Amino acid sequence: MWRKFRPVFGSQVLATIIIASITAWFAGAHGAISALLGGLISITAGLVFVLLAAKSTGKKGKSAGEVLFDALKAEAAKLFLAGLLLWLVLAAYQEVVVVALLGSFVVSILILSMALFAGDET
Repeated sequence: MWRKFRPVFGSQVLATIIIASITAWFAGAHGAISALLGGLISITAGLVFVLLAAKSTGKKGKSAGEVLFDALKAEAAKLFLAGLLLWLVLAAYQEVVVVALLGSFVVSILILSMALFAGDET
């Protein structure tokens, strides 16, 4: 499973750096930091999803319902962590540039969804 997500995480990191660089030009250091935080929130939440999903799929003899339930638990953990981290950043970082934070977060989440369409190469 990690092989499928590794290039996606690399793309998330690259997109976050590009967005932070562009945002730094328009909104200064706080814009760049906000964009970096938005991307890192998405990357962290995605890593939690992959770790939980990989732990579940490694077990043999599971029914389709059990696999689906484990995938939903991993998705719920991802959403909870992303929401919590977004709330923490918005509450703690007084100079946050919300557009940069949310823009980078959304782009990074969309890139993570690309893993669903990636082929299963062995």
